[in-house]
Amino acid sequence: MPSLFVETAIRQLDRALRTVAGVPDEQADNRPSPARDVPAPDAPGPGSGQARHTGRLMRVNYAGEVAAQGLYLGQSLTARTPEVADKMDRAAREEQDHLNWCTERMAAGGVPASRLNPVWLAGSVTLGAVAGLAGDRWSLGFVAETERQVMRHLQGHLAQVPDNDPRTRAVLEQMYLDERHHAEWAEESGGRRLPLPIRTGMRLSSKFLTVGSYWV
Repeated sequence: MPSLFVETAIRQLDRALRTVAGVPDEQADNRPSPARDVPAPDAPGPGSGQARHTGRLMRVNYAGEVAAQGLYLGQSLTARTPEVADKMDRAAREEQDHLNWCTERMAAGGVPASRLNPVWLAGSVTLGAVAGLAGDRWSLGFVAETERQVMRHLQGHLAQVPDNDPRTRAVLEQMYLDERHHAEWAEESGGRRLPLPIRTGMRLSSKFLTVGSYWV
């Protein structure tokens, strides 16, 4: 068990540091971007107001994925069973693709990564560890609630991205499907519904991340 803990810790920490540094994880799924084969004849170019706004929306999504990596790291380190730790690791690898996709769309809008990414990572590792210490069912419930909130967040972004930017829309739509899948497996694996005060606190902290990463 100690060796499994150390191996998991090293793998997750490496992935988290790569996330903040913007270095791709070679063990990630590396699915091609949903935007790869989507034509965008009328999409606004870098520097335009709409392009900057969309780029900042994708920067928010990137910051959210940084936070997700931190959560999975904290939760996998404190998971009670190897099965749950493996599920957290698998979800983290899948979401590495989202980081790559967001990076591409940020570049298309001429927007750099948020300078607050290390803050989101550190805070999320702590939250994930606390959730894991509460027990696997609570930890899985935390994943499910997080993903459900991210789904609503992505729907809000889709409403702001114009139809003449189908590449960004394709990325957001696939991210939505992936987050829904993660929420469903967390619930099916026995995740418990979190109390209302905790869900409210999560929404407030998400708002702080959203505003901060949009502007900084």
